[in-house]
Amino acid sequence: LFAYPLGKSQRLLGMLRDFVGPIWTHGAVESMTALYREQGVTLPATIPVHSAPSRSEWADGFVIGPPSAAGSPWRRRFGQSSDAFASGWMLVRGNRRRQNVDRGFVLSDHVDWPALLKTVAATGAERVLVTHGFTHTVARYLRERGLDAQAIATRWEGERDDAADNAMETQ
Repeated sequence: LFAYPLGKSQRLLGMLRDFVGPIWTHGAVESMTALYREQGVTLPATIPVHSAPSRSEWADGFVIGPPSAAGSPWRRRFGQSSDAFASGWMLVRGNRRRQNVDRGFVLSDHVDWPALLKTVAATGAERVLVTHGFTHTVARYLRERGLDAQAIATRWEGERDDAADNAMETQ
């Protein structure tokens, strides 16, 4: 199963709590999962693929890796298997075919404005770093409500509303 290593993979791991069998992870997924565990998030046990014996029984387990691993030497070690991708993008017609996977699971982390604000409040966070979407607008709104909030740059490129977002920030 391909899923983004930060957030999406850990959400999937939470759903696999009752899975019987080994859960193998790509190094990127494993390192992010370790950070979740350090913060007290309970997730099922995982085994990094790189530490597996050379003739592991992949068929008895579940493998989670980032989308970038599809078609890579890392992926080929599992031999004949079924590939899937978990993303909100699987809701868009044709994406499963374009991703060249057998199954697509719609799993989105995007929320509407009220849900986003409710989530921020529920965390009790005093500092919020906004990574994509209308970053400056969200950060400004949170600052106006007393939080230490700021937009941070990432390599992620999705919605290209930055120009409009930045224009609103300067007004």
